[in-house]
Amino acid sequence: MADRSEPSQRAVRGRRCPVCGRPSEPRYRPFCSALCRDRDLLDWFDERHRVPVVEREADEETGAELLPAPQAGDRDGRR
Repeated sequence: MADRSEPSQRAVRGRRCPVCGRPSEPRYRPFCSALCRDRDLLDWFDERHRVPVVEREADEETGAELLPAPQAGDRDGRR
């Protein structure tokens, strides 16, 4: 049964901290310390990291112009 825990420990030992490159610690995985973990979080808050977005032309064509215009006095969508 001890063999089951070994592969996960090996995987953690082989990974490096994405902030500073030191070996990661299981407690702060994938980071090596609380400092690097917090530094990465602050980078996300400051928008230094971003998730790439690919806009498609079809999204622009199916925008708001296809939604029905709200009617005067029509607050909850009833007609």
